Amino acid sequence: MSGKAIGKNFDLGYAGNVSRNRDTVIVARVVKQETESILFGQAVVLNEDNTIQKIGTDNTQEQCIGIAVREVKQTTNYITSEGAYHAGDACSILTRGCITVKCNKGTPKAGGKVYVRVEEDENIENGGVGEFEAEQDTGNIALENVIFTTGQIDKNNIAEITVLARRI
Repeated sequence: MSGKAIGKNFDLGYAGNVSRNRDTVIVARVVKQETESILFGQAVVLNEDNTIQKIGTDNTQEQCIGIAVREVKQTTNYITSEGAYHAGDACSILTRGCITVKCNKGTPKAGGKVYVRVEEDENIENGGVGEFEAEQDTGNIALENVIFTTGQIDKNNIAEITVLARRI
């Protein structure tokens, strides 16, 4: 929830931050070798060999197990403050609870569906695979167990989502 002090609005934080602690479950899995790095706050899928990777074109909503958490690991890029889990790293994954993510398209609504892009879209700024959106479109899928928590979005396009049910 965005706070106010002396007429100023506070940002909601950074992508991948756990935002509430009432019912949080975080698990760890190793990032699959020879796959893309997983940025903090991106959706991940579980592979048959118990490794994980960033959600991609060949994945479905059922395969998504959670969101990569900005936890313990420090950022690897000090200019953009974007950190990532690389191939072979142990990745912390929020499988139930609230987390902040970047929402690249649409206006979130409290309790509304959360979509994740599985196909590149050059018409959307930052319309890459794995990015979150607030409206249905060709090239994205709805995550069945995830909703927007408050419907608020800050100037950096950070919104809060809730993962309702644990999949693993």
